[in-house]
Amino acid sequence: MDKYTWDALDYEKSSSVQQMWARELIAKLDLKGDERVLDIGCGDGKITAEIAAKLKNGTVVGIDSSYEMIQLAQARHAKGDLANILFSEHDARRLPFHNEFDVVFSNAALHWVKDHLSVLQGIARSLCRGGIMLLQMGGGKYNAVDLVKAFDQLIEIPLWRDYFNDFAFPYYFYGPDDYYPLLSEVGFIVKRVELIPKDMVHDIPGFKSWVQTTWLPYTQRVPESVREQFLQQVIDEYLNRHPPDDEGMTHLGMLRLEIEASKP
Repeated sequence: MDKYTWDALDYEKSSSVQQMWARELIAKLDLKGDERVLDIGCGDGKITAEIAAKLKNGTVVGIDSSYEMIQLAQARHAKGDLANILFSEHDARRLPFHNEFDVVFSNAALHWVKDHLSVLQGIARSLCRGGIMLLQMGGGKYNAVDLVKAFDQLIEIPLWRDYFNDFAFPYYFYGPDDYYPLLSEVGFIVKRVELIPKDMVHDIPGFKSWVQTTWLPYTQRVPESVREQFLQQVIDEYLNRHPPDDEGMTHLGMLRLEIEASKP
C-alpha cells in the first residue's frame, strides 16, 4: 500500500457522501451499547465518534495508516465528551490486536489495500470468539468506472503522459468471487458478501473537492504547480460526458463491496 499525503481538513469537508453511507452501515450493526469496536480506516474520526456515541458502556478504537488523519481525529474527537474513544496509527495489514473486539467495522477504506488476506487474518486475531465483522469498500470492476475513464483519457495526452509512464491502477476493487475464498481460508462464518450499487451525488464544487481529496494516486503524480490544471481538466472531461442534472448535481455510479461475517 503506497503512502500518500492526505489533507485531513480537506477530507473532513469533502466526505459527506462517505459519512452518509457509513451511517447506513452503522445501522446494520444494531449495536446494543456495550460492545468493543474496532474501526479500520477511520480517517478524520467523525464516523468513529458516531459509533462511540452509540456505546454507552462500550468503547471504540479508530485506526488509520495516515498520520495526518489520526492527528485530526484526535484533535476533533478524542478530547471531548466521549471518553470511550481512542485513535491510533496502524496499517490494516498488520493489526496488533488479539481477542480484543466484539465488532470490527470498516467503511470506504480497504480498497486502498491489495493484500486482503493479511487484513482478514488480522481481523480474525482481533475479534473475540463470536465477534462480527462488517466491511464496506469500493468493489467490482465497474466501480467509479466513468471517472476512471476520464482519468485514463487525460493521462494519455502529451501534456500529462510523462508523469504516468510507470503508472498502475492504484485501487483494489475486489468482488464477491475474490472474497469468498479469502473468508474461507481465514475461517470466518460468512453471512453475506454482496455488491451494492450507489449513486454518488455532489454539486460541481463538491465533486471537484471529492476528486481532489480522494484520488491522490492520480493527482499527486502531477507537480503541485500544475495540479489544479490537471484536476480541472479531469472534472471537465467527466462533465462533458456526464453533464449535471437539471438541479446542477453530478452523479457517479459506484459499487460497494459489503462483507458481513463472524468469528467461530
